[in-house]
Amino acid sequence: MQNIVHQLKYKGNREIGIYLGYLFGLSLVKDKDFETVDIILPIPLHAKKLKKRGYNQSEYIAKGIAKALSKSLNTSLLIRVIENPTQTKKSRYARWENAADIFQLTAPEKLTNKHILLVDDVITTGATMESAAQQFTPLKDTKISIACLGFVAG
Repeated sequence: MQNIVHQLKYKGNREIGIYLGYLFGLSLVKDKDFETVDIILPIPLHAKKLKKRGYNQSEYIAKGIAKALSKSLNTSLLIRVIENPTQTKKSRYARWENAADIFQLTAPEKLTNKHILLVDDVITTGATMESAAQQFTPLKDTKISIACLGFVAG
């Protein structure tokens, strides 16, 4: 799995993301908890990183999941406002510090009373996903679910 995610994230193989997301989505279709998902949001990259890489790997995974679930995907409601350094070589605590307050909602009123599925490629400590999910806590009657292709134990 590590090699596949590496191909997606660093080698530009976007089709792998869509395909894996679709397969993942087919398994989620069978779970009642995901029937009520209203919108799928990929964890965003900062604009500078997106420009450098050319694409957001989590968006391609989310596209596959959205297709399988027949749900809408949105890439503009959750944005990354702080360009934090890569997490790959950081300790667990440093990852949490590095991910604090890096996201913002652009139109929170569109997410009130919604079930949101946040999608990322890999979760290591959960710091990035938690930072993103915290943006939704002020919203009334909003439910957050998460989906990722892999977890890194550590």
